[in-house]
Amino acid sequence: MKILVTGAAGFIGSNFVRRTLADEYPGLEGAEVVVLDALTYSGNLENLAPISSSPRYRFVHGDIRDAALLDELLPGIDAVVHFAAESHVDRSVRDASIFVETNVLGTQRLLDAALRSGLKRFVHVSTDEVYGSISEGSWSEDHLLEPNSPYSASKASSDLLARSYYRTHGLNVSVTRCSNNYGPYHFPEKLIPLFVTNLIDGGRVPLYGDGTNVRDWLHVDDHTRAIAMVLVDGRAGEIYNIGGGTELSNIELTNLLLDATGRDWSAVDHVEDRKGHDQRYSVDITKINRELGYTPLVPFEQGLADVVQWYRDNRAWWQPLKERAAL
Repeated sequence: MKILVTGAAGFIGSNFVRRTLADEYPGLEGAEVVVLDALTYSGNLENLAPISSSPRYRFVHGDIRDAALLDELLPGIDAVVHFAAESHVDRSVRDASIFVETNVLGTQRLLDAALRSGLKRFVHVSTDEVYGSISEGSWSEDHLLEPNSPYSASKASSDLLARSYYRTHGLNVSVTRCSNNYGPYHFPEKLIPLFVTNLIDGGRVPLYGDGTNVRDWLHVDDHTRAIAMVLVDGRAGEIYNIGGGTELSNIELTNLLLDATGRDWSAVDHVEDRKGHDQRYSVDITKINRELGYTPLVPFEQGLADVVQWYRDNRAWWQPLKERAAL
């Protein structure tokens, strides 16, 4: 199998590529991988350095909005796994334009190119944020989409486009919607890597509002394993939620990170809440468990400890990123 993976110089996509080329996913053994990435601010070829010498790997620097490039790349490709997206909510609040251009227009151009090439399989990677906010219970895949940020609205739009290409054109598309990821190689503007790197350097961390917002945390290894399951055995036209099974308020998570780094609450700045900040996310993973056998395997306590240690051991990876982004 030959797979085109978009956005794979980023956090989650690079994890999928590294694990695929290590033959960790049943059904993908021996797969060749072509990575297409525009190398915007959060794209980093260092994320792919561990597999850069593999004869089954090829990197292409390019944009998913470039239809001519897509028409060059897709012939001979068996499957696309589409990670490429602008994904930081705070940036979307400041300026939504690139989110619409990349997440909506880029996805549409990739889907059209897939049709032109006769692609056999397409997995569109999305987020639980498209559902909005839920006070109790968990979202199933048929829940109403009620995105509350420009980022999540752009992802909901791309989800609907992907579904429409199955219904209209018969393209073999599945959509995945994940909860909040954590793990190594996570760009340090997101909560866990930002807090960890600030705290181990003796710095301060910002806690939005009253800190009661709740997220379900999913280790990136569990997430990409589930995506591989969907790629191999998922049904066309279907949506699959992927969750980690660990719901924590931001206060609870902050407390764990303070403990893990030997700091205390004097290092926390309470800041004005984010506009449109969703209160709680929670996905029901019954469907992917029943159909594909997915269940999260990484215990959060161990996964978080491993992540904190990874950032301690890999300053050379994250410090230049923080300096460049002025984080």
